[in-house]
Amino acid sequence: MDTELLKTFLEVHRTRHFGKAAANLFLTQSAVSSRIRQLEQHLGVTLFSRYRNNIQLTTAGERLLPHAETMLVTLQRARQDVAITADQQQQLVIASTATLWDCYLLARFSVMQQQLPAISWRAESLERESMIRGLLERQLDLALLFDPPKTDDLQVEHHTELKLLPVIHSDFEPTKAAMQANYVLMDWGTAFQIKHADILHEEIRVTVRTNHAGIALTSVLQQKGAAYLPETMVAQQLQQGVLQQVEDAPVICRNLYAAYLKAADRCDSLQNVLIQLKDTKV
Repeated sequence: MDTELLKTFLEVHRTRHFGKAAANLFLTQSAVSSRIRQLEQHLGVTLFSRYRNNIQLTTAGERLLPHAETMLVTLQRARQDVAITADQQQQLVIASTATLWDCYLLARFSVMQQQLPAISWRAESLERESMIRGLLERQLDLALLFDPPKTDDLQVEHHTELKLLPVIHSDFEPTKAAMQANYVLMDWGTAFQIKHADILHEEIRVTVRTNHAGIALTSVLQQKGAAYLPETMVAQQLQQGVLQQVEDAPVICRNLYAAYLKAADRCDSLQNVLIQLKDTKV
């Protein structure tokens, strides 16, 4: 099957519009329509329901979607694997959430690239569900996440502990009561929410809700607020006196887990990567 047909199928699904898909693919609209017809004829099914400006996947189209994505990713990875330079022995694909990249992984990853020059890397920022699916479909080699997946096909190991400090802008008294006036509520997962509710059980004035630590830190600094943020992210601001740690609010610790496919043929390399990540000083 021509992979260009699959690319066109995915673009029409993404845009829900033949004209927009054609513009994004630098094709004419008739060429896009022709490719979709070819794919439908090849599979013997109808992939899209067309109602004026409302284009939706049929049941067959929904079933094709994950296979199309997997086939294109697999092909891309095969091309990258055979194209790695002579001094590189293998490629590894690592993924985590945007927040974990910001507050833990990014600085260590940069150091690790220098320590493991024989590896060609692909780094992804994904949500938890996408990481689990990517591991099971062999699109990812390694994922770092807070809430461990519960599936027998994956090896899940405790990697490290992330300390979340209650911090407040230095313009205010570093007390739990002061935190409630201008608060940034950062989503650190279910376990955090349960502990957080016990600590700040009184009504608080939440100015920003986010699941991105970078947004939370910027909001705290610019709006002179308070939040629970990783020690690794706020160490410099605490040292400079821009932020203060709230003494009468407890530190909340979150476990960080590493997950990879049990049947992976790169387990030794993945274990080495995890050791390097854990031992890296930043």
